[in-house]
Amino acid sequence: MTKRNPYTYLSQSDIAIQIERLVQAIEQHDSPAFRFRQTRASYERVEETRLSRYFTNIRQMMDLFDDRVEYRYSQHLQAFRQAIQDIGLEHRPTGPVCLNEEGTTYLDHHRSMNVLVARIRQLTRELWYSRQKGDRRRQAKQQEGRICDYSDAVVNRYSRTTIVRVDLYYRQEAQVRLRVENVFDDLDRLIRERERNPIFDLETGYICSVEQGEDRGYHIHAAFFFNGNEVRGDIYKAQQIGELWERITRGQGYFNSCNHDQEKKYGNRRGIGIILRSDRNIRPHVHDAVRYLVKDDQQLRMKPLRGKCMRKGLLR
Repeated sequence: MTKRNPYTYLSQSDIAIQIERLVQAIEQHDSPAFRFRQTRASYERVEETRLSRYFTNIRQMMDLFDDRVEYRYSQHLQAFRQAIQDIGLEHRPTGPVCLNEEGTTYLDHHRSMNVLVARIRQLTRELWYSRQKGDRRRQAKQQEGRICDYSDAVVNRYSRTTIVRVDLYYRQEAQVRLRVENVFDDLDRLIRERERNPIFDLETGYICSVEQGEDRGYHIHAAFFFNGNEVRGDIYKAQQIGELWERITRGQGYFNSCNHDQEKKYGNRRGIGIILRSDRNIRPHVHDAVRYLVKDDQQLRMKPLRGKCMRKGLLR
């Protein structure tokens, strides 16, 4: 990500990713947040380390955990949250500070950041932290298997199936105010539309996944399956779903149709559009298309406690 003005208000998604980067950097390096050097004039000079740049938005990072909504956090955010609680980090005009080990006086901001780094480093070496990393990878693999099986079952239903892939985004000006629970609300509205909107009259299945990227923040990847004997215009159908998304988000969202220019994008690895049930050679490409919906590197860093990131239809 590009370097930002430290006084810029960042989105919830950006702050969560910055916390993740900080914790990952602490795992990889053994340096403190800042070092101190005595000058000849007996002054103390603060020197930056390779970790210093991660503390530019420390106030906003602390404020991410405001408890307005119950969230489930990634291991990186859990470690950061636990560390600021453990050391009793408090806001001050000059920057967050904590007490010394004896609890008798407050350390300055830079020394407080060193205490924070030391505590995060301890937490990343605990068993629960490494287990969560492994659990997340296993969950992504299991989801891949489930949605590949699901796509096979849906494609096997009719002699032709039309697969429509759309990416559903939020405009940059909306991302600044966007909270992850708002995305889940919009996804719920989209799924409810399937029950009453004629766009989905011939739908045979769907897969939707809420994700988080460094460049586009919160977004949704979706695949919709239609009876290909009745629905041939996959590009038009993608356009209809994208325009519906724009209405659901009241103009704050936009979309990308993967079905547009699919030959140029995918060549002979095309796994969307009209798929013949009898064409077994195309199935691995269909699997590639749906596996993209649950890739591990764009999982949510925080989500509502009971939120389901990946949704799919029921097999009929």
